[in-house]
Formats: sequence, C-alpha cells, structure tokens
Amino acid sequence: MAADTRDEPVDSGFGQISRTKDVAFRLLALAATLIGIVSLAALLLNVAVDAVGWLDWQFLTNPPHPDPYQAGFLPAIVGSIAIMLVIALVTFPLGVGAAIYLEEYAGDGYLTKFIQLNIANLAGVPSVVYGLLGLGLFVGLFSIGYGSVLAAAFTVALLILPIVIISAQEAIRSVPDSQRQASYGMGATKWQTIRNVVLPRAMPGIMTGTILALGRAIGETAPLIMIAAPTTVFGLPNGPFSKVSAMPLQIYNWASYPQTEFQYGVVAAGVVTLLVVLLTINSIAIVIRNRYQQRT
Repeated sequence: MAADTRDEPVDSGFGQISRTKDVAFRLLALAATLIGIVSLAALLLNVAVDAVGWLDWQFLTNPPHPDPYQAGFLPAIVGSIAIMLVIALVTFPLGVGAAIYLEEYAGDGYLTKFIQLNIANLAGVPSVVYGLLGLGLFVGLFSIGYGSVLAAAFTVALLILPIVIISAQEAIRSVPDSQRQASYGMGATKWQTIRNVVLPRAMPGIMTGTILALGRAIGETAPLIMIAAPTTVFGLPNGPFSKVSAMPLQIYNWASYPQTEFQYGVVAAGVVTLLVVLLTINSIAIVIRNRYQQRT
C-alpha cells in the first residue's frame, strides 16, 4: 500500500499575515528611500536654478568683490583644497595606525576599552568644541598662527580623526581570523601578517570611511571660525602659515550681505561649486579604492 505523501494543508491565515507584513515593510523602506532622495533632489534643484547665470568662469577665477556681479571664489577654492590635502595626509596614517594598534596589538583590558569608549564619544562631540581645542592647542600653545592653513587643517583633522579610527577598526575587524592564523601557520610574523593579509583586505573599508570623513571635513565652518580663519581673503595662500579662507566660510559671509544678489545668486553658485569640488575629491578617492580593491 502506497504511503500518502500529500502535505498537510498550511495555515493560510498565518501565511497571509506574513506576506502582508512583508509587503508593508517593503513599502515602508521604499517610502523612506524616496523621501530622502526626493528631498535631496528638490534641494539641489532649487540651488542649481538659483546658480544659473552666476556660476561662470569669471566666478571661478576671480577674487571676492563687493559687487555681486564681479564676485569670485578662487581664493576660497584653493584654500579648501589646500586644507583638505593636509587633512588627508594627517588623518589617514594616524587613523589607520591607531586602528591597527587597537585591533592587532592592544590587549582586551580596561585601558583599551576606556580608550575605545572615548574615541567613540569623541566622534559625537560638536565641531565648535574642536574649534576651541584647535584655538588653544595649535594657535595658543604651538603658535602656528590665527587662521593659517596648518591651524585650520590640524583642527578639522582632530574633528574627523575619531571617525577614521572607528571605520578603520571595523574594516580590520571584518578580516576573518582564519586568514591571520593561516599566515602565522606559514611562518609569517605579526607585521608581515598585517602588511600582507590584514591591510589589503581591510583597505576598501578603510578608504570608504576616510572618504566619508573627508566629505564632512570640507563642509565644516564652526572650527574654522573659532581659530579666526578669515571669512574672506583676496589672495591665494602661499605657504602653510599664510592665512586662508575656505568655501563654507566664504558662502557664510556672502549669505550675511544685505543684497539679494549675494543671498541667492552668488551663494547658490558657491554652494554648487562646493558640491562639485566635494564630489570630485570623493570620486578620485573612490577610483583609487576600486583599483586597489581589484588588485587585491
């Protein structure tokens, strides 16, 4: 006698409820995504429309001017790029080095937990506090100079350093421990394992965190105001100790002018330029990251 292989009837009510919840969650996630994208697109479109007729070659190559039709952005663009280069040179080795030590060398004791807790807390400290720290440390103690390239870069570097450390730690932590053990099994030392196994596999995550941190750095204004960086300079920085302005500071200054041409047209042109420079820097970093990822 053949066995009855037919399945028992499923609970159709339970299955219907599960499918309804699945559809509801998918629609909720889609709504959240669309709200973010549409809001950002509306904001960018509004700024881009205001910038039409103001963003031209003269705006990009002229210094600031009291007349809105002759106002330029060149010193602020060069200042922001100079500050960003110094920030990248400072934060990347310091952040990755600290992450390597905390993940690969430091023990799991109370001191390590205390340090990691404070790094996580520092990532949420308001930027104006870092401005006060930079004012006291780099300007007051080391006498680097009010509003200089180095003072601005070091202050903002302090601001994003916890973010770089945390993202690098997460990337290093994601490397499977079996790969480390395999390297040790072949006779490699700790340093050789970190250099040849851990860092190549963690580098895409480290680069991603660094890119996001640099994206935040280029838009910061409060720390630069606290170290007395001028909102407007009329010449290009000629050294690391020369006074420098930055794009967010110049935009902030234009927004305070009484003329409507500054408050809308010139400010919008500055915002669009800032976004283009930010996306260009991020794109270059992403290309470098992808090429490094393909090699590994």
